[in-house]
Amino acid sequence: MGTLPVYRWRLAPDGLATRRQLRAAGLRPGGQDVVAQLERPRRRRGPLIAYLYLVERAKPVRPMTERRAAALAKANAARRTCPACRLDAGYVIPVSLGCCVPCSSR
Repeated sequence: MGTLPVYRWRLAPDGLATRRQLRAAGLRPGGQDVVAQLERPRRRRGPLIAYLYLVERAKPVRPMTERRAAALAKANAARRTCPACRLDAGYVIPVSLGCCVPCSSR
């Protein structure tokens, strides 16, 4: 397999989309391989790279089921629960702190 074509920011041809663009259209890559890269220049760090997929081969997003919604709610609740005091902080616990703000200041 050769190298992927690289397009500059806003110069990708029609029919190609990033994951976010596919999702906004109600689509997903559906197991297809990346067909190109999109490069956005940045000043300090190197360029920002996004992968492009063919829109015509994209599949519709799977519908949210009750079980998937319950699993997602459980995972989000775990992210809000402080490991030190075991209380729901009401926000996602920052990884840098490792616990809720009141527990980190003790």
